[in-house]
Amino acid sequence: MILSNDTIVQKPPYEITSKILKLTSSIFEKIGAINSNYINKPTTTLRKQNKIKTIHSSLKIEGNTLSESQITALLENKKVVGPKKDVLEVLNAISVYNTLNKYKPNSEASFLKAHKTLMDGLLNKPGNYRTESVGIAKNDAVAHIAPPHKNVSFLMKNIFDYLKKDEEIALIKSCVFHYELEFIHPFTDGNGRMGRLWQTVILMNSYPIFEYIPFETSISKNQDDYYKVLGVCDKLGNSTKFITYMLSIINRSIDDLLNFSNRTFTAIDRLEHFKNLGETTFSRKDYMHIFKDISSATASRDLKKGIEMNLFYKTGEKSKTIYVIS
Repeated sequence: MILSNDTIVQKPPYEITSKILKLTSSIFEKIGAINSNYINKPTTTLRKQNKIKTIHSSLKIEGNTLSESQITALLENKKVVGPKKDVLEVLNAISVYNTLNKYKPNSEASFLKAHKTLMDGLLNKPGNYRTESVGIAKNDAVAHIAPPHKNVSFLMKNIFDYLKKDEEIALIKSCVFHYELEFIHPFTDGNGRMGRLWQTVILMNSYPIFEYIPFETSISKNQDDYYKVLGVCDKLGNSTKFITYMLSIINRSIDDLLNFSNRTFTAIDRLEHFKNLGETTFSRKDYMHIFKDISSATASRDLKKGIEMNLFYKTGEKSKTIYVIS
């Protein structure tokens, strides 16, 4: 239990195993690698691609039939042909994922606001907890009976108190919250996508790079494993195996981002990234310090391109040349 001045918070049951410790260590090491390279602020193109992958994968898990190309079209305000419900699901998800930074991970009110936007037009009362009992069926059998609806408000308050007051690292908390949300099943619909969404919100609050890591893609590639581990944890009465599963998914997803850094970046990719760093003035040496794998000649070509694009202008000559961001 977590004791505070006015409440007693029941900490969700789980154990920190050696495997969980190894996975967290691996993830933190890779986050360090991301932060020390120029992929901590992915290009606009990569950010857009990852947003599309996140929306596509999370909704595909729930049975949405729209393709990545159709989601791209909707993101660009184009019309697509598809089931009305599927189109609305995507439009709602775009609204939420376009404003991720506005959501507060420890706020239940913010959480309910996200559900209202995500499920607008899909439920009678989006943004409200269920007022009836529910069961989750898989393969024509009842896989999970959620707690009685009269307990939902208390259980959700407790899990948000855990987020606020427990000293566990955010990486673990995000996994625990995701599992507990699926177990409580507080809404009549949208629980799965809210669990995955809110895990992202919790993670990016502590590690901003998670705004650009579509871990949902790894889940959607083998949905059976996702549902299987949820079921196993229900039987065991704790979320330890789900934490292990999700950390493995996150670890693999970060690998994908790190592998992306090995591709050949264009001059525009590098210039866009450099401008996002917030520098006001810099030298060619400063530019090459960020992009350690390019030659002096490539750096010169990049900088010439940047001037042509009016990204910055230069003052001084030869070794005393300084570039000033426009």
